[in-house]
Amino acid sequence: MAHLPLLLTTELGGAARPLLVVGPSLGTAVAPLWSAVAARLADRFTVLGFDLPGHGASINAAPAARMQALAAAALAAVDAFQARTGATGQPFFYAGVSVSGCIGMQLLLDAPDRVSRAVILNSAARIGDAAGWRDRAALVRAQGCAALRDASAARWFAPGFADAHPEVAEALLRSLCDADAAGYAGVCEALADFDVRARLAEIAAPVLAIGGADDMATPPECQRALAMGVRDGRVEILDATAHLAPAEQPDEVARLIGDFLA
Repeated sequence: MAHLPLLLTTELGGAARPLLVVGPSLGTAVAPLWSAVAARLADRFTVLGFDLPGHGASINAAPAARMQALAAAALAAVDAFQARTGATGQPFFYAGVSVSGCIGMQLLLDAPDRVSRAVILNSAARIGDAAGWRDRAALVRAQGCAALRDASAARWFAPGFADAHPEVAEALLRSLCDADAAGYAGVCEALADFDVRARLAEIAAPVLAIGGADDMATPPECQRALAMGVRDGRVEILDATAHLAPAEQPDEVARLIGDFLA
């Protein structure tokens, strides 16, 4: 992990308050996914988002094919922000969607003194299978991320959401089409190797697992297993929600996060 990808951060709201670090799902940029929730929490937290390699502000970051490297890169991005704000090395709150939920679990295992509480959304201790992720990486390298647009639209949003909120759905799908193929493929390969089901009991920090009743990628049983596996876990499953809870249900996600981190 000597050559970590340089993940860039975006300040999404708040100032001089407890730090909440948020991360996006594979294929999305952090701003369109988290801005609505951040706006609702800005009076209580400084909300700092990071982008995955090849995504959003990190479009030129080197690919990373291991979850440990992604977690270390996310922590380095937080360290850089804290160094600018005079809070170097301080613990922070964390919330991550899908692969960023996996990054959160890796951080809880690798740097348990840094993450005081974590919210893991639409994620699991093991997502999918290795062959599926490697096949997707190969497809993206050959055809680009835009080849995934239709399948992602069907998987990301609960029925009717894209029609009711076309501007939200379009911004997220645009971030997928704009993503760098090598960066996206590297994250797929990190997911192919990620499996911490046997290590969940090592996680001592309180964890809130949030899922969507209509999530096909990480169905509710994934969040229930996560909450049961860690030492101090709880679970909330949102109706009319698929794989991108912060975009689909910003009011409820903001309420749950605010209450959990209070």
